[in-house]
Amino acid sequence: MMANTARLRHPAWCWRKWTNRDWAIAAVAVTAFLFLLSSLSDDPRRDRRGGARLPAGDPAGAAADLVDLTLLRDTGAKGARCLDGSAPGYHFSKGFGAGSDSWLIHIEGGGWCASLSSCSSRAKTKLGSSAYMEQQVSFAGILSSEPSQNPEFFNWNKVKIRYCDGASFSGHPQSEPKDKKGRIFFRGQLIWKALMDELLSAGLSMARQAFLTGCSAGGLATLIHCDDFREQLPKDATVKCLADAGFFLNEKDISGNDTMRSFYHNVVQLQGVQESLNKDCIASKEPSDCFFPEEIIKNIRTPVFLVNPAYDFWQIQNVLVPDGSDPSESWKRCRLNIQACTPSQLKTLKGFRDSLLRALSEFQKSKEGGMFINSCFIHCQTWFGETWHSPNSPRIGNKTIAESVGDWYFNRRAVKQIDCPYPCNPSCYNMNFS
Repeated sequence: MMANTARLRHPAWCWRKWTNRDWAIAAVAVTAFLFLLSSLSDDPRRDRRGGARLPAGDPAGAAADLVDLTLLRDTGAKGARCLDGSAPGYHFSKGFGAGSDSWLIHIEGGGWCASLSSCSSRAKTKLGSSAYMEQQVSFAGILSSEPSQNPEFFNWNKVKIRYCDGASFSGHPQSEPKDKKGRIFFRGQLIWKALMDELLSAGLSMARQAFLTGCSAGGLATLIHCDDFREQLPKDATVKCLADAGFFLNEKDISGNDTMRSFYHNVVQLQGVQESLNKDCIASKEPSDCFFPEEIIKNIRTPVFLVNPAYDFWQIQNVLVPDGSDPSESWKRCRLNIQACTPSQLKTLKGFRDSLLRALSEFQKSKEGGMFINSCFIHCQTWFGETWHSPNSPRIGNKTIAESVGDWYFNRRAVKQIDCPYPCNPSCYNMNFS
């Protein structure tokens, strides 16, 4: 058993002396457990309420900044509304010193809704309404203002965009249901535009350096809007994008069904997402295929960095082995704890990893692109202090994610880090939900 694997044990564990790393691992495990609970409502097969989202805090990292919620102004005139019609929101931490004219924008994750019923349920949560959002969130990892936790971007202007549309900020109002009773708003694209307008007026328009990042569904939103972000900023500014755990695969599940592809088809059809996708792609392919990152990255002109675990637990639990695909429950233990997988199941997981690497084969040839693909059983890693940059962070070639991203962003070296297959990397945080 790997020494840094997170475990939920019998209460007897509390009597032994824990190291700082033990507490860090436990904190990440509890946070990821909460993530798992929320992700159950975003299973592509079941399409129930809400979506998968990691909580805002990072109890495992250094002390995080608490940053207030700001609601967008003039949302009525701009048509920018969350699913329930409320004003979208964001959290802003002002930069200082040498970072005063540099901006890091991070898009929150949270899955998608693919039916009117699931979007209506989502509209009664913080993933669909600012009425339920926390008034303060902690900024850690890539958003931290602590140099020890975030050495490259600690003093930049930092923004966390709250996710409240259910379609990676790419829905369009012409697809909204006409019935006024219990109205649901599909305004993702308008939210994105209104957010950019407000941030540009707040100083983003004069940025010398800018970095658009996002986690999970926010990582997908980052890829969708990366070039638009670039186009709105000064031509001489350094502008790049990073998608964390946002490279969702168009793969069949273990029962041979296209669960994720069908789910994306429903999201795209419901919210009119095709209007936000690459026109050349949708002219030659089914629009839902163009919602997958493998297609999106073929057309992005702005430099992109991909942070992705090769054994992403969300994708294993929702793309490869979604509920209903395993009636015998032979995968029950494996999908919750990679250490419980049989040799045959590990072979299947390696095949899923191989599919990821095949999907990235052309991107690997890109001179401007970068990647950090580790072999951990985890999901988002950039906004946790422990996984982003700490003495115990996951590493490839003795580099943390933060160090690798910094080397790439500031052109210190080319970064195409691909880990060896599980279980070769002892620095991994491997979540255990059993």
